[in-house]
Amino acid sequence: MRKTAETSVPLTPAIAERWSPRAFDAGAELTGPQLTALLEAARWAPSFGNTQPARYLAGRRGERAFTLILEALNSGNQAWAFRASALLIGVMVTTNEKGDIPYAEYGLGMASENLVLQAVELGLVAHQMAGFSADAVRSSFGLPDHAVPRIAIAVGSLADASVLEDERRIARELAPRERLPLSEFAFGEGWGNPALP
Repeated sequence: MRKTAETSVPLTPAIAERWSPRAFDAGAELTGPQLTALLEAARWAPSFGNTQPARYLAGRRGERAFTLILEALNSGNQAWAFRASALLIGVMVTTNEKGDIPYAEYGLGMASENLVLQAVELGLVAHQMAGFSADAVRSSFGLPDHAVPRIAIAVGSLADASVLEDERRIARELAPRERLPLSEFAFGEGWGNPALP
């Protein structure tokens, strides 16, 4: 199922085709080269002063890291994320040898968007989640104090929405994508004054 964004002008296909499904194909595998491509895309994201604050914990289905990440997710996310081909945790490093890293969270966000767009480019789908226990991740993976888990990401191949087996989840999966109109998103001469006609 494709859910191409309805935009006022054409966009780069990876942006127009990106969305956050929950229906993953439990039989699909993520190859080593695919995982490498996702992490390389994230690695080359912009960061303030080239501080590169983003780090990732990653596991493919069947690997111990996958199980540890899945166990750290809240029950609502566990209910569908177990079908993903890979699970990742985006971690922001808050300090380096020079001191505090400015905009570390923004840097992790940029890296994660690169990762997700690369997934689309590879014909995969990704879903980012805030619903997980950072403490469980810290404990399971032995994170140092300056490494803060901020986002979980499921990656894999899209399946039919029926695999979700829950009417509410299926309806949400099939619902059209929505965004604010540009007139409420970008302002010009003062807050609330649209920047575009």
